[in-house]
Amino acid sequence: MSNARATHLTRRGILAAGGAVGLGAVLAACGDDDPKSGGSADSTKDAASGPWTFKDDRDETVKLDKVPANIVAFTGVAAALFDYGIEVKGVFGPTKTKNGKADVQAGDMDVSKVTVLGNVYGQFNVEKYATLAPDVLISTMFDDAGTLWYVPAESKDKISKLAPSVGISVYDRQLPKPLERMLALAESLGADVKAAKTVEAKKNFEAAAERLRAAAKARPEIKVLAGSASQDIFYVSGSNLSIDLEYFKALGVNLVEPPAKVLKASGGWFENLSWENVDKYPADIIIMDDRTATIQPADITEATWKKLPAVKAGQVIGRTPEPILSYDKCTPMLNNLAEAIEKAKKVA
Repeated sequence: MSNARATHLTRRGILAAGGAVGLGAVLAACGDDDPKSGGSADSTKDAASGPWTFKDDRDETVKLDKVPANIVAFTGVAAALFDYGIEVKGVFGPTKTKNGKADVQAGDMDVSKVTVLGNVYGQFNVEKYATLAPDVLISTMFDDAGTLWYVPAESKDKISKLAPSVGISVYDRQLPKPLERMLALAESLGADVKAAKTVEAKKNFEAAAERLRAAAKARPEIKVLAGSASQDIFYVSGSNLSIDLEYFKALGVNLVEPPAKVLKASGGWFENLSWENVDKYPADIIIMDDRTATIQPADITEATWKKLPAVKAGQVIGRTPEPILSYDKCTPMLNNLAEAIEKAKKVA
């Protein structure tokens, strides 16, 4: 895994992405690419026929003469909209892996049918963006300053002149809130939120949440640690900023995390440990960052990792720090953790 280059990187850029990112990993290829209410639509029919208005999580309202047709979005946002039947024209963010297949953050999208403006942090081809004649740009936000995720600071002014933007916050709130906001955005863009598939997906999510709550209540002794791996560092997440971990904690999951005074150095997101100290926080289950920019558990060769009780017991599962914000995609996160807690042996 190549070393990260932090040129033009803010602290937010280093720490965001769901909190646990070993950002020696997530930002490993920074560079330039080549040349509180929902939407205003009362129904799908109204949404399909403009004008279009949407108030985002910066309290900024975008008003257009018609519903956006040429949508450009952060990959994870595009994947969520796709689940609701809304397709975008261009994306930026992790979209394709090195072998050309869809990145985990692309969900069910056919990545061959979208224009990729940049595949890693720091990439955003402004010239190509302009050729798409964008009506709106949509991204998530990992801070309270309204910074659009994966929109490079050095080119954001040029980008903002080409189309208005919408920001959906995934900072310091529990998962259901951004899910609601994404659904409202999709509805404003023409999605039928009363479709059987969508209604069923939301019911499944709610059922999975209750399952996790019940599992956590039945097994309060099971300690869960959220980690992320890079070549030289193991990152242990705090739970107070990430939408998934905040929700897990609210459901009663016994999360193991660094003390607040330690997390302060990273803005509250995580503590970075050397591999020699990877056993600092005993845990029965480890949930590991599943993004392609991080080292996956099967590829970790450090002896100290292999000696961890949770690893030896086979109690390591994936974690999705940047969830695709559709009910369909978030339900497995809850069920997988619930099942892990239900079946876990007490090993810490």
